[in-house]
Amino acid sequence: MGAVTQWFNDLTQWFNDRAPGLGVAYKKHLSEYYAPKNFNFMYYFGSLALLVLVNQIVTGIFLTMFYTPTASGAFDSVQYIMRDVHWGWLVRYMHETGASMFFIVVYLHMFRGLMYGSYKKPRELVWLLGMLIFLALMAEAFMGYVLPWGNMSFWGAKVIITLFSAVPVVGEQLVTWIMGSFVPSDPTLNRFFALHVVAMPLVLLLLVVLHLGALHEVGSNNPDGVEIKKHKGPDGRPLDGIPFHPYYTVKDLFGVGVFLVICAIVIFFEPTVGGFFLEHDNSIPANDLVTPASIKPVWYFSPFYAILRMIPSKGFGVLALLASIVALFLVPWLDCGKVKSIRYRGLGYKVALTIFAIVFVLLAAIGADLTPGWIVDIFGPNADITSIENLFGRTLVVLYFGYFVFLWAYTFFGWEKTKPVPERVTTHD
Repeated sequence: MGAVTQWFNDLTQWFNDRAPGLGVAYKKHLSEYYAPKNFNFMYYFGSLALLVLVNQIVTGIFLTMFYTPTASGAFDSVQYIMRDVHWGWLVRYMHETGASMFFIVVYLHMFRGLMYGSYKKPRELVWLLGMLIFLALMAEAFMGYVLPWGNMSFWGAKVIITLFSAVPVVGEQLVTWIMGSFVPSDPTLNRFFALHVVAMPLVLLLLVVLHLGALHEVGSNNPDGVEIKKHKGPDGRPLDGIPFHPYYTVKDLFGVGVFLVICAIVIFFEPTVGGFFLEHDNSIPANDLVTPASIKPVWYFSPFYAILRMIPSKGFGVLALLASIVALFLVPWLDCGKVKSIRYRGLGYKVALTIFAIVFVLLAAIGADLTPGWIVDIFGPNADITSIENLFGRTLVVLYFGYFVFLWAYTFFGWEKTKPVPERVTTHD
């Protein structure tokens, strides 16, 4: 072991002599980056998002080796990957499952930020960069969703791109410019392929680096919402902090292990997850003469698609869709409260956040077209499904935006009755 240790030290010294910045970066972001002692399981999802990003890039590289970005060859190339390329089915399912897992961990990561006030001063920039990552991820996922060129991909692309026609004056020209034609076709596939494979991954990587850099400048938040930098020992290190490496890297490895087991179960036993991760209509070649029985997006877009559906006017529907995302950007300024963590916030905030999470899930159900079956089960086969669904959906839309209005009013006018926040983190001595 002594010889191995000496060899490793010599190798490290060799790198430090030629690239001294690497050692500084390692210390700043790992071994000498102090994170709060009281992280809980909700803090796994940030590192898991990074893991899935790596999976998407690696599996995506292999898929591009066999994919043909043309309207006549795209669907057949995907079938070739699935049937004839050795382990191609596994790589494709890893990529497809990875897309859904990416959104699962990102949504949970965002929810954890809302729970513990990780968007509050001094972390507003961290939140904004995270939201930009979310936007870039949505664009990346949509373009990747179109590439298999199944029937749902074709019609989904047509519906979503056509939304740009709501832009005043130049809307129709903008739709034609994005498609490169009057309907989704070869130019659309080529553009989406280039953006999905090259441009958007570079944007995502840049935003992730900036997100982590901004986080490590101000330090991580924690379930108590206590700033650990306020209490330092004689050596200048936070008394309530521990080095991220090796303590949290080892902890994250445990989370990675559990996560990979869950992913493996999905990939090997139920890769389509009943049509939620991979729609059945996408196993049919694109056909501009055959419309799917129900055109709907993949589940991770469905909450926002439901908001679009529930607004009768196309123009106002698109505005509501945009507003639903912009509102998330504005959370650091809508929340005027001084307390960060939900542990010490008022009952009204706890109830409102719980309702907001439930509303988001129910909007996803409407967007995924699950509600007709529920309505029949509750009201019987003769129920007016459309009217009931519209009433229910529009109520949910009002509650979604109502959360942000309530958050501002509740905190701005001082209605919130908070609990005393401890000076030090409470989970560890």
